[in-house]
Amino acid sequence: MWRELTLCVFVLGALCCLSGVEASGSRGSGYRAINGGTNCAACTVVISLTEQLSEIYNETTVKALDRLCSFLPSNFQIACKAFAGFVGPILPEIITHEENADTICHALPFCYTEPGHQRCQAYPSPSTGFEFAVRKRREVMRQHGITLEKADICNLPGIKEICEYIDNIFDSHEPGVDIDKDGFSTVETLRGTSWRGRDCDDGNGDKHPGARPVMNDIADDSNCNGIYGSDPTTGKTYEEVMCVGTEQRGIAVLGDSISAHFHLPEEWMDARKLSIEVFKHLPFILENEVDWPQMSSGTGHGNNSWPEVIQGPIDSLYLRLAARNRCNHRDYQNIAVNGARSGKMIDIEKSLSRDPAKDQPLLTLYALVGNDVCNGHEDTFADMTTPAQMRNNTMTTLRYLDKVLPMNSHVLLIGLADARILYNSLHNRIHPLGRYRNDFTYSMLYDYLNCLDVSPCRGWLQTNETIRNMTAVRAAELSNVLKDIAATEKSAFSAFNITYMDCPFEQVLSEWKKRGGEPWQLIEPVDGFHANQQGQALIAGAIWEAILQTSPAALGQLNPNNADIEKIFGNQGGY
Repeated sequence: MWRELTLCVFVLGALCCLSGVEASGSRGSGYRAINGGTNCAACTVVISLTEQLSEIYNETTVKALDRLCSFLPSNFQIACKAFAGFVGPILPEIITHEENADTICHALPFCYTEPGHQRCQAYPSPSTGFEFAVRKRREVMRQHGITLEKADICNLPGIKEICEYIDNIFDSHEPGVDIDKDGFSTVETLRGTSWRGRDCDDGNGDKHPGARPVMNDIADDSNCNGIYGSDPTTGKTYEEVMCVGTEQRGIAVLGDSISAHFHLPEEWMDARKLSIEVFKHLPFILENEVDWPQMSSGTGHGNNSWPEVIQGPIDSLYLRLAARNRCNHRDYQNIAVNGARSGKMIDIEKSLSRDPAKDQPLLTLYALVGNDVCNGHEDTFADMTTPAQMRNNTMTTLRYLDKVLPMNSHVLLIGLADARILYNSLHNRIHPLGRYRNDFTYSMLYDYLNCLDVSPCRGWLQTNETIRNMTAVRAAELSNVLKDIAATEKSAFSAFNITYMDCPFEQVLSEWKKRGGEPWQLIEPVDGFHANQQGQALIAGAIWEAILQTSPAALGQLNPNNADIEKIFGNQGGY
């Protein structure tokens, strides 16, 4: 599923498959969407945007599709034009009220209706009737000698290679460029420095963020925190004077797309905002799996270099931990994966890099807040994690952590979200894809994705209140499992203390409303599912305050040498 879902991003820049990176992680390998699934969603969004562009620029749909391709970076225009070359000859010159994106995509046919299932439509049927419009367009296809049973984006000319490239990006949870194989990189994307502190020597596996310094870094920087050398007055090393005894520690997040900070730029779904400028970071975004860990609540750091497609304040647990003790500089790892759930984390956790004998303690967040109750299946409850499974999966992960984490580490279990607020806040609002015509709401989006079986979370994102409430019950049951583990299993682990807190998003939303805000302002506008940049920053503050109140020792002490470190070493080498 990964490649078709993300292909929408790669080839067409439309980010049409809103569920993709979520769904693939939360479904079994044998899962198959229905009625065309992501291929159908891809086609519908691209044709919708093309239709809107043709109106905005008063041009034919073929020219509008060419315009859409021209917005993409040159490396991706070839694949986009391959798609345009396939659909261009059979597109209507102008899409009138007699046709729409649904009917065109059913004619192509990226969309179809399987036996025993209802037809999936994003929009109301055209005035002339749905089947009539499909037959009319297929007649044009026959005139061009095109007859297809079903169409697959990844089989189109020029696109197969890109599908394979996408597979390679999303299959690995470790840095793509890591010469010394210590789990850290000097490259920003491909699970590199956006996700983990920058390696200061990629030719030496003993030198990496979070390492206990070799000979107190008298000659060079072995732990990558930018502090090394000796004080010429005393002859003592700066590490010894400024860091020893200050309770250094790093932070790691084992999580899902919330912790990875999944973000689809709304500018890519609003025809009025489409431009070369909003797509210029497309390669970077794809190589980071459409995630923004460098701006997330757990591991955000540095500055926003992508203001064209993401806006809002950056605050994170890592930044606060580094401000508390500048000796912690660069010691962060974001081991979050889109679609991760407790069963998958048993494998994902192995990409965490920590040596119990040679590295500093680690504050570790176990933050799987959604996917154990999220899937796109028609019988969504059958694929939810049970309480027994949750306990077994979590304990398996914790036992592994007990083997790899240094002594005096801390693990914080975070409960699942009660995401009923999503539908309640968004259902009647206009989705970015519908802003130009004011014709596509979040309720319509949720129903459409559910029909195709590609929703990121059928239990939360749907019109049936009973199902939303039943999903909340299961989420609470799984949270109670985590709470019980934290309360009853402390003695089972020797390397770390363990605590629990409820998912902070409800608290953040409540406080936001008290300040005069509305919940939708903290939710990602394209997928209607994740916390946006503002929400991420507020979540960081909520978790930090909770740790301060319940287990301040997990954060280490305030380093009295911070000012001197900044004076001597400045930004300590940055990120």
